Amino acid sequence: MLYDLIIRDALVIDGSDTPGYRADVALRDGRIQRIGDLHDVSAREEINAAGRVLAPGFIDVHTHDDTVVIRQPAMLPKITQGVTTVIVGNCGISASPVSLAGDPPDPMNLLGPAAAFVYPRFIDYRNAVDAARPAVNVAALIGHTALRSNHMDDLFRTARADEISAMRGQLRDSLADGALGLSTGLAYASAFSAETDEVKQLAEELTACGAVYTTHLRSEFEPVLEAMDEAFAIGRHARSPVVISHMKCAGAGNWGRSPQLLASLENAALSHPVGCDCYPYAASSSTLDLKQVTDAFPITITWSTPHPEQGGRELKDIAADWGLSLGDAARKLQPAGAVYYGMDENDVQRIMKHPLSMIGSDGLPEDPFPHPRLWGAFPRVLGHFSRDLGLFPLHTAVHKMTGLTATRFGLHDRGFVREGYCADLVLFNADTVRDVADFKEPKRAAEGIDAVWVNGHLSYAEGKPQGERQGRFLPRSGSLVGGFG
Repeated sequence: MLYDLIIRDALVIDGSDTPGYRADVALRDGRIQRIGDLHDVSAREEINAAGRVLAPGFIDVHTHDDTVVIRQPAMLPKITQGVTTVIVGNCGISASPVSLAGDPPDPMNLLGPAAAFVYPRFIDYRNAVDAARPAVNVAALIGHTALRSNHMDDLFRTARADEISAMRGQLRDSLADGALGLSTGLAYASAFSAETDEVKQLAEELTACGAVYTTHLRSEFEPVLEAMDEAFAIGRHARSPVVISHMKCAGAGNWGRSPQLLASLENAALSHPVGCDCYPYAASSSTLDLKQVTDAFPITITWSTPHPEQGGRELKDIAADWGLSLGDAARKLQPAGAVYYGMDENDVQRIMKHPLSMIGSDGLPEDPFPHPRLWGAFPRVLGHFSRDLGLFPLHTAVHKMTGLTATRFGLHDRGFVREGYCADLVLFNADTVRDVADFKEPKRAAEGIDAVWVNGHLSYAEGKPQGERQGRFLPRSGSLVGGFG
């Protein structure tokens, strides 16, 4: 049999959290066909990996790439990191199903202007992704705030029974058309007034199809444990697996509490499938939230609609120039975005190391001056945290970006280097891979990512995109009832 490609002499780290092994890997028709000593077979093309790592393409579990995958389908911030699949629709905000009456409410504006929201049904969004053929695969959650904006005239209250019924109908249709599950962003003002029962009723739609519930907790500050308990209660009510988004100890008063959070996660996991994602930085990024404005740590403005010239500057410097307090300066800048240096590095590492955590970038592609996680999250874990600090072995780092994520979200033929699986692959140099993007120059591609294949086609090599884009929409491919995967 003549294969399309044989990658010879690779150190295969297969996504299963076990040490790598040397092998040849043969691809044909977009899938991994054989793994082993393939000296006696041939292919149309061969690559000598020379012992470099061949891993599953990374799955970015937490993105806000909903509209950019269509509007900027080259997806350079992701493909240059070795990411081959993005999960969109996080934090309660999604591009579909959405019908806007005006400008998108905060934080839906993170996904783009009103003109970017042209998908009133989830199937419209799914079709648009496939028509755009982005460089990476796309799987999607349905945002609670998006549903609220469709059916409520006032987002600063809990939903009425008729509104909940309408939201449930849209969620049910979206799940039938391949959505992964429901996400919430209960910390944001546009969803904070939603009572727990509102979310529980929506989450009941997840039960029948075994879909997942992900949540940006109601608080990541002092009441974080109570917010976690609420998330677990919603998941248990719906018999749906729970993923806590970008788990963190936010705010200086919360530093050092990661053992408490992880103990709560472990305790919940004893009786219900739960997990979390996190990003490898001690700074967060979102819209400029007056509740988070403080002098306890630096805050950088990433964009401002009324004052775009202030992007990239520290809030305290802007306030000093204007002769205003931090709060008044923040009000004058709004709507705006910000990076908050509000976490402790020890907490970040402790959460990242935990077996229940996955890696996600939480990058914001619309930011003119983005957090460097948009371009650097995955190589940073491989290089800085695994190789340089020894926080965990390389095979564990890969597992947190691939097999663990695919299992948690029911992407059943992705996330592993196994025969018969889709050939989403990344070849990288374990000795040199590193993030280059930083807070001063955030739009810089990583080093050490040698080649990326999406659905069996070479999509990135020699520092630039290759061939035609090969990404596709990935519908939910199985039920998660009873657990992850």
